Amino acid sequence: MDMKNSVVERYTEGAEAVQPALCCPVDYDASLLAMLPKEVIEKDYGCGDPSRYVQDGDVVLDLGSGSGKICYMAAQLVGETGRVIGVDMNDDMLALARKYQPEMSQKLGGEKVSFVKGQIQDLALCLDNPDSTEPMIADNSVDLVLSNCVLNLVNDSDKKQLVEEIFRVVKPGGRIAMSDIVADELIPEHLKADPELWSGCISGSFLEDEFLDSFKQAGFRAVKCDKWDAEPWQVVEGIEFRSVTITAVKGEDVPCIDKGHAVIYKGPYAQTADDEGHVFYRGKRMAVCERTYDFLTNGSYGDDFIGISPSQEIAGELWCAPAGTLRPARETKGNSHRHATKGGSCC
Repeated sequence: MDMKNSVVERYTEGAEAVQPALCCPVDYDASLLAMLPKEVIEKDYGCGDPSRYVQDGDVVLDLGSGSGKICYMAAQLVGETGRVIGVDMNDDMLALARKYQPEMSQKLGGEKVSFVKGQIQDLALCLDNPDSTEPMIADNSVDLVLSNCVLNLVNDSDKKQLVEEIFRVVKPGGRIAMSDIVADELIPEHLKADPELWSGCISGSFLEDEFLDSFKQAGFRAVKCDKWDAEPWQVVEGIEFRSVTITAVKGEDVPCIDKGHAVIYKGPYAQTADDEGHVFYRGKRMAVCERTYDFLTNGSYGDDFIGISPSQEIAGELWCAPAGTLRPARETKGNSHRHATKGGSCC
């Protein structure tokens, strides 16, 4: 069943008057809200704060940007070179967000924020200019994709395409931060057919594990549940619906070349595995290709691994070792150790 009309109607009402039922309580950074117009804050509807993942210099894409609150918060964090793009399909919400662009540009010291009309499951088609031959959001063009309680508004039949579109537009090495509502049990069809529950961000929710796995299946790595509300936002027919925020990274598109690198998994588990199937035993020097080495020691896994570069630079060859291959100490002896304790600590 296509719930698009119920979503458009509900959020049109939300643009006209505040709708408390459309959001759950969130603690936003008060310093980032200080310069925002009151109407932008009051008519924003979400379940998390993905703005806290924004970094200096980021090109940020906010899916379902609504009143523009998250966009205007993110614009204060992207620095001189960054910019923010908001995508929404609701004309009234877009009008509300655009209404304050001149005021916010003056406060921000430049036009850092733009808003475009489109469906988040089709980021190629710009509804402001449907005849354009250029994609609305280009391939590999965004450092960080955010969303705040909008993925569950997309029809179930379009959710796979939605996640694939997010993967398409993220740069290699880019990130995502998705705040949304998840369900702890399978949602029955009669709840999915309820327009009020669907447009209220309830019956279109991902299952807990499905939310994480959908991004892993699309090709993202280091998929992580970074925030998990202890209490459910709503309970409907015994099903708990709660807010979570997940993060993930798009891997670099480079070949996997073995140049003699190793990593040591610090623990606390006896062993662990990453999203590519590599196995790491606690405390052992595990053989990895250069690409995996850089990913494990520079990115989301950095706190968990010690990286050891090879003792001699070698040209390398395409990786073919099976998962769980150890690296002999002699091949990395005497070289630098990343994320190791620095300075003398021995008596």
